[in-house]
Amino acid sequence: MKREKGLLIVLSGPSGVGKGTVCGALREQDTDIKYSVSATTRSPREGEVDGVNYFFKSKEEFERMIREGEMLEHAKYVNNYYGTPRTYVEEMINKGHDVILEIEVQGALQVKESFPEGVFIFLMPPSLHELRNRIEGRGTETGDLIDSRMTVAKEEIDLMDNYDYVVENDKVELAVERIKSIVTAENCKKDRLIHQYKQLAEE
Repeated sequence: MKREKGLLIVLSGPSGVGKGTVCGALREQDTDIKYSVSATTRSPREGEVDGVNYFFKSKEEFERMIREGEMLEHAKYVNNYYGTPRTYVEEMINKGHDVILEIEVQGALQVKESFPEGVFIFLMPPSLHELRNRIEGRGTETGDLIDSRMTVAKEEIDLMDNYDYVVENDKVELAVERIKSIVTAENCKKDRLIHQYKQLAEE
C-alpha cells in the first residue's frame, strides 16, 4: 500500500561530525529516500557543486528568500546563512516519499516547530577530540574559526534532548545502518499507518 505521506527525516549535529559523508553514503544505499539540497551563503569547498552539495547563494538572495517565505528553516552559523528551500520538501512528502534534511542544529529546531511529526536524529562524534581532528583535517578553517566551531559544538550537544534518536558516527557504514534501521522502524509505526488500514478495512 502506498503511503499517503512520506517521512521527514532531519539529520543534524555539530559541524565536522560528518553529516554530509553519512548522507552521501545513505543515498548510495537507499534510492527511495529523497535528499533535500540546502542553500548557503558560504563559499564552496573544493569539489562541491552548486545544486548538488548546496545551492550557493549571495547574502542578498538568501535574505530575499527568507522575506518571501521560501525557506522551510534557516539559521546563521559562523557568519554564514544556511537553510532549506520549502517547495521541494513539501512536494516529495505529499507524494509519499521520505525526505532527509542534512541541516544545522538551529535549523532542525525550527523544523521541529512546523513538522513535529518528523524524525529527528542527532549525529554525534565519538569524542570532542575526534571532532576537532576532523575539522582541522579539512584544512579550510583558521585556528580561531575552529575554536569558534568547537564552542558552538558543545552548545549544540546540550540540545540533544530535542531529538528522537542519537547516532554515533564512529564509522560511516555503521552510522548509515543505524539510520536505515530508524527509518524502517518509523515507517512501521502504528500511528503513521492506522488511518490507511482502517480505510482498507471499511472498504
